Amino acid sequence: MTSTHAFWLAGRQATGEDTFDVTSPWDGRLVGKVSVPTDAQVEEAVAAAYAVRDDFAATPAHVRAAALDHVSKRLAERTEEIAQLISAENGKPVKWARGEVGRAVSVFRFAAEEARRFNGGEAQRLDTDAGGQGRLALTRRFPKGVVLGIAPFNFPLNLCAHKVAPAIAAGAPIILKPAPATPLSGLIIGDLLAETDLPAGSWSILPVPNEKMPALVQDERLPVISFTGSEKVGYAIMDSVPRKHCTLELGGNGAAVVLGDYASDADLDWAATRIATFSNYQGGQSCISVQRVIADASVYDRLVPRIVAAVEAQVTGDPSDPKTDVGPLVSEDAAKRVESWVKEAVGAGASLLTGGDRDGASYAPTVLTDVPAGATLSCEEVFGPVLTVQKVNGEAEAFAAVNDSKYGLQAGVFTHDLQAAFRAHRALEVGGVVIGDVPSYRADQMPYGGVKQSGVGREGVRFAMEDYTYERVLVLTGLAL
Repeated sequence: MTSTHAFWLAGRQATGEDTFDVTSPWDGRLVGKVSVPTDAQVEEAVAAAYAVRDDFAATPAHVRAAALDHVSKRLAERTEEIAQLISAENGKPVKWARGEVGRAVSVFRFAAEEARRFNGGEAQRLDTDAGGQGRLALTRRFPKGVVLGIAPFNFPLNLCAHKVAPAIAAGAPIILKPAPATPLSGLIIGDLLAETDLPAGSWSILPVPNEKMPALVQDERLPVISFTGSEKVGYAIMDSVPRKHCTLELGGNGAAVVLGDYASDADLDWAATRIATFSNYQGGQSCISVQRVIADASVYDRLVPRIVAAVEAQVTGDPSDPKTDVGPLVSEDAAKRVESWVKEAVGAGASLLTGGDRDGASYAPTVLTDVPAGATLSCEEVFGPVLTVQKVNGEAEAFAAVNDSKYGLQAGVFTHDLQAAFRAHRALEVGGVVIGDVPSYRADQMPYGGVKQSGVGREGVRFAMEDYTYERVLVLTGLAL
């Protein structure tokens, strides 16, 4: 008999009247049952967070830092257990799940560090003008209020960490809504926060169904929304609450550029290996997975067969097997969508070099060339283990191809030319440019986010803390400066 997982209401465990099942995308087995909060319990969590907001903002930094350090330590201690859980509910190969736990360990550690040094205050002399003689301005940052964090399924632990840890570090209460497909990893964070001395009401983890999300989004007591997910849902949220602060981490169709100077056999082997790995590493279900390869004509013919070989070398299968590189997508419907996009592209004239097969929720790692510009696969985020390869002539054409997208999250540029690296940084309309590697690299302490339709605002612990807070100026008068 599978036990029911409680949720976390204002820092304590609670259960509602209904439950839902969490099943494995790989084999459909039951991973766990999760209790659903009632409307009254959701209201209780929101009211508690709102009531504690001033007291929590005034909590000493060492208290918040100690709690974050504790969560980081406990995640590390439970790495294998949590990795197995992520793999079970998400379908992520366990080797990648272990990496995700390691990243969450770092996120909470970074947050503890930032809690100790954030908001120290900046002093500014005002007597640079005659009217400011004897005056000093002191600027500090204060929380905007309670944060509503809405997390996706693809990194069910680490993207919950990116909502919760910065909020606690900044002294902002948070209500976390994990993805319905993968709530168990997020609830683990509650297990660990419950072992700390954070005040009641400062955090809740509520696995409410998506249809109940609009009521939370509209609640005026939750002035900050941090959402990671689809472009459609993210912009619908922002449009529905124009007076709220929204941080939106949305889609992408990450491009990896291989310039003509990246031409040795070793260079191309490295590029092909990295491209193959990171077009497939979460089943392609990452906003910065490689979806587009843009290769200079001088290296294209030597690069393409290397990419195909490296993609075909990816081990697919049971995500619990440590040897598996590519597991299933989150659902069979997701795999069917990917299948339909590939068929559409091939029907429009694209060449399928490898892959293209679906088995339930699993989709074979796939490479296409000559994809028409108007195909869905060219324009949208595939969120599956599929990449396209495009030939261009020269750097300018390559950079223009990257920018020919409604998205702008991250791009990778394989080059040894330092000047080309700086030109890429200037020219590419993305939130991050990675030189010598794929766009899929993310350090959890760096600013992360996009431009165009890839989102608004930035994550990365300190940068999220800035999004969750605002500057307030104190002017002191009559000072002998």
